[in-house]
Amino acid sequence: MYTLQFVVSLFHKISIMPQEIDPTILLDIVSTEMPYGKYQGTRLYNLPVSYLEWFNRNGGFPKGKLGMLLETLYVIKLNGLDYLLKPIIEMKKL
Repeated sequence: MYTLQFVVSLFHKISIMPQEIDPTILLDIVSTEMPYGKYQGTRLYNLPVSYLEWFNRNGGFPKGKLGMLLETLYVIKLNGLDYLLKPIIEMKKL
């Protein structure tokens, strides 16, 4: 299982200070499943960008924690930062 310390170390490697971002957000993106819709049961990190763009175009992301995770994932994928999730995904497979 991955640890919060591991995720914080990833931020240090890319020069993001932990106080600028909550590292548990990445852990949640990797472990949370989409609770409804076309991709119900799919881990958030596996959602296609087109689905995230649909939310962005059609009234925005849902309210609450799910919406925050989806919007964060959208920014990650839009900016080619998927590599931030790969070490967490690999550790989760162990």
